[in-house]
Amino acid sequence: MREIFLTTLCGLLSIGALLPVLPIYITEELGLGKVSVGFAIGAYAITGIAFRPIAGWLADHRSRRLVVIIGSLTTAIAGGLLFLPLGFVSLVASRLLLGAGEGAVFTAGSAWVIDLAPPARRARLIGLYGLSVWTGLSIGPLIGQTLFDLGGYDLVWGFAIAGPLLAAILASRIPDPFKPKHIEGERRKFIAREALGPGGALALASVGYAAIASFIVLHLKAQGVGHGALVFSTFAAALVITRVIAGGLPDRLGPRRVAAVAAVLESVGLALIALGGELSTDVIGAVIMGTAYSVLYPALSLIVIERVPPSRRGAALGTFTGAFDFGVGLGAPMVGVVSALTGYSGGFLFAAVLALLPALAYLFTLVRRAPRVA
Repeated sequence: MREIFLTTLCGLLSIGALLPVLPIYITEELGLGKVSVGFAIGAYAITGIAFRPIAGWLADHRSRRLVVIIGSLTTAIAGGLLFLPLGFVSLVASRLLLGAGEGAVFTAGSAWVIDLAPPARRARLIGLYGLSVWTGLSIGPLIGQTLFDLGGYDLVWGFAIAGPLLAAILASRIPDPFKPKHIEGERRKFIAREALGPGGALALASVGYAAIASFIVLHLKAQGVGHGALVFSTFAAALVITRVIAGGLPDRLGPRRVAAVAAVLESVGLALIALGGELSTDVIGAVIMGTAYSVLYPALSLIVIERVPPSRRGAALGTFTGAFDFGVGLGAPMVGVVSALTGYSGGFLFAAVLALLPALAYLFTLVRRAPRVA
């Protein structure tokens, strides 16, 4: 299973390596502005949302390994497009292809991990697999900046090709026990209805991530606190540490209960950041939020895979993981609009309210199921 983690990590490292370099390339080499930077960097989410369910369906219909290899090769081709002398056109095309490739790798890889995981440890292993993404996006920018300092854009573009190619080679050597089952009368759909509820909860929670990733620096600067990067790093560190130490909580305590508590805690953390006004309060809020968000994803994932047979795991996880892209892609501008109208504190409070909704829905379900006294 570690080989699958490493495969995904190789691809994500190359994606992360582009993050510190692309803004410089767009503004200094292409002579474009901030809007172009935001559009180009965020373009991958468009195809990510669209292709995750398709990749999941293909993983169910063919094999997990095949989709991971195809996704890795697609990501490598996206890196190759950066060498084309077509300016912004080739850059956007690269980002769109990158979204499709990355979405395919992570979706099929998630189903692959679940196939190999013991049932009693599924949530923990799902969470640890998710760390391959966070690790790649954390270490990748350092690699990208180093390569840029050593050899300029071409060296970074080359790494964007080499990483996914290595991932494809690794994936080709990993056993894939999954065998597609064609059940008579069963219709194979790209979108799995069973994943829409947990996916909606993930999308709502991801608005909070979008808020802290996009606006924490500006929010703390407006408050006169500063150190926004430190607060975000604290959030990321809390997420990683919790995932390693307590990633198995949904297996032991039940995914619905853990998801509900995590939603409440994320809302509390966001509210502390919104209303704090002091660095210590903001750091505490970031720790609470990172801890909650860390266990929320594996808990919701476990709910999804409990609802579908192995023959439909890929489609279900494609629908579910696409909700993260949807939540971040839509959440960031929504928080931005609210912040423009009410200030950054209002934007974080807005995210806190949205994060609380899945817990309220869970409590409402418990009330409806409670036996009535005559």
